[in-house]
Amino acid sequence: MDKKVVVIIIAIILVGFLFWAWQTGFFAKGPVVYVPPTPLPEGIVLFYGAECPHCKNVEDFIAKNNIGQKVKFTNLEIPFAGKTSSQLVANAGLLVSIAQGCKLDVSKGVNIPFLYDGKSCLIGQDDVINFFKTQAGIK
Repeated sequence: MDKKVVVIIIAIILVGFLFWAWQTGFFAKGPVVYVPPTPLPEGIVLFYGAECPHCKNVEDFIAKNNIGQKVKFTNLEIPFAGKTSSQLVANAGLLVSIAQGCKLDVSKGVNIPFLYDGKSCLIGQDDVINFFKTQAGIK
């Protein structure tokens, strides 16, 4: 076999391997850490972002009115304003799956604060605060 043909075949194989490695993340930096999906907690779940101003308003309302003493719920933080981790990403995956279950369009993301009570989805500070007012018996 001609040397040129052998070199071309080796080059094609090498390019194919490099393309495969790039597509599969073979050369990704750092170890790939598997984080299992966040299980859906029982009861009321409030999704928030640490730097989200609307979430901060809900957080202030909850603290001011001792909602945590009156209503049992779970807070799940999601990535926001550049803050991220594998657990926050897993929480965001759960949020998207719940929103899809509520027949919401998630193609552009899901707004927060987001509350799920086991039956329905509430989005935005006003709806979330009103929900907690009702649950806590606040007028």
